[in-house]
Amino acid sequence: MSTLVSTDAKSQRAYVPTSALASFVSFDEEMMHVSLVDGRRISVPILWFPLLHKATAEQRSRYEVGGGGTSLHWPELDEDLSVAGLMAGADYQMA
Repeated sequence: MSTLVSTDAKSQRAYVPTSALASFVSFDEEMMHVSLVDGRRISVPILWFPLLHKATAEQRSRYEVGGGGTSLHWPELDEDLSVAGLMAGADYQMA
């Protein structure tokens, strides 16, 4: 008895994203959540970003996704974040 095995190795490989592009931003009481076009979600503490932390929910909701999804910008707050920077993390130390 023989077992049929696929010889197409590419069809059996896991999908590994090679880029991180933002599609949507949301907030809860403590975190900023950035949804990526490939289905991943990055969540970081709002405390890392004092301007966003002090902003109202309405101000936080007025953002722009730039660079094809590589950056986030809040014009009213003059705050700019890169998705790569969010993916890398931040060395935030509370004073």
